[in-house]
Amino acid sequence: MSIIETEAALHVAHRDNHTHRDVNGGWLRPAVFGAMDGLVSNLALMTGVAGGSVAPQTIVITGLAGLAAGAFSMAAGEYTSVASQRELVQAELDVERRELRKHPVDEMEELAALYVARGVEPQLAREVAMQLSRDPEQALEIHAREELGIDPDDLPSPLVAAASSFGSFALGALLPVLPYLLGATALWPAVLLALAGLFGCGALVARVTARTWWYSGLRQLALGGAAAAVTYALGAAFGAAL
Repeated sequence: MSIIETEAALHVAHRDNHTHRDVNGGWLRPAVFGAMDGLVSNLALMTGVAGGSVAPQTIVITGLAGLAAGAFSMAAGEYTSVASQRELVQAELDVERRELRKHPVDEMEELAALYVARGVEPQLAREVAMQLSRDPEQALEIHAREELGIDPDDLPSPLVAAASSFGSFALGALLPVLPYLLGATALWPAVLLALAGLFGCGALVARVTARTWWYSGLRQLALGGAAAAVTYALGAAFGAAL
């Protein structure tokens, strides 16, 4: 009895500890990409304009315009992209649903063949496929997983993707503008705050990846800093030429 109880306890502990992060949701990628893009693009835009030796008011207007334009562009792009992907998946699911309705035996044999290819004995594979095919919706879900590699009940939401992109881009793009809105008249506070934000975003991304926080933070800091330096140099060159 004690052995059974011990094994049960170990099973419960394994079940509680053996969890995975959400890798299929529609919010993480657009949120991370939006924040990074907002920071890098608006910082580069503002430093490019500042390189032309313009008034601080012009830099602020440029930053706010870049924030609004970029946020709406990101949201529209993500919505269209995810909606198109979802519509494609739904179309493929409709094809599979029709095949299950018109050719149930062939689809059952196809499922059994998939299990045989994975090492299941033919007779057992056929019995499993027969049992799973009794429920049409369950059969559709299994065929979608096995043949298309998707979960029909866990498709990304276009609205979630669009809202995540809009909010994260706007938040990222706001950082380099914020010092000016608080009264700064020089470029360096905006650059320092934006670079700190880039490092922080990179370090935060490391929480959902296998990279260390400092490596991810420094990588994003270097990429964003390089973009800002190049656009500042271009702005200064064009400003001097004009």
